[in-house]
Amino acid sequence: MPLDKICECRREKQESVIKMSSMDGSEENYPCYAHPGDAGMDIKSNEEIVIPQGSWKTIGSGIRVKVPEGFVGLVCPRSGLASKFGITVENAPGILDSSYTGELKVIIINHSNCEYVIKKGDKIAQLVIAPFVSPKIMFVSEEEMDELNTERGNKGFGSSGR
Repeated sequence: MPLDKICECRREKQESVIKMSSMDGSEENYPCYAHPGDAGMDIKSNEEIVIPQGSWKTIGSGIRVKVPEGFVGLVCPRSGLASKFGITVENAPGILDSSYTGELKVIIINHSNCEYVIKKGDKIAQLVIAPFVSPKIMFVSEEEMDELNTERGNKGFGSSGR
């Protein structure tokens, strides 16, 4: 394929703007990328809280985020907290819809054998902004679903082996 054809087929980079505001007027807790090219922005705690072992708490960030339409904010765990301390996001990934404009909060669970202290300003999760599609939903009969069967069919959990 000639080079000019490849260039014509490329998608334009979709630009988007995520609007944020700090509920207390400070800029220190804004989510931000640690490195160029990172997918996730670090979310920081806006409060000090102790999470007992085997327990979970909802922690405020003090930040409001407006995700653009056609995008979703995914609140994901931080791998370092999970691997070192057994701390993760309870409902991972948490969903931040474009229609929500309240405070960004994170549900953190402590899977470790001891309490975990989170201080104000600690990085507790990461926010990934991703495009998505909302397909139309078509309700069909069981017979029509049977006609759509695949080789896998209804084989569920564990069907692909270990």
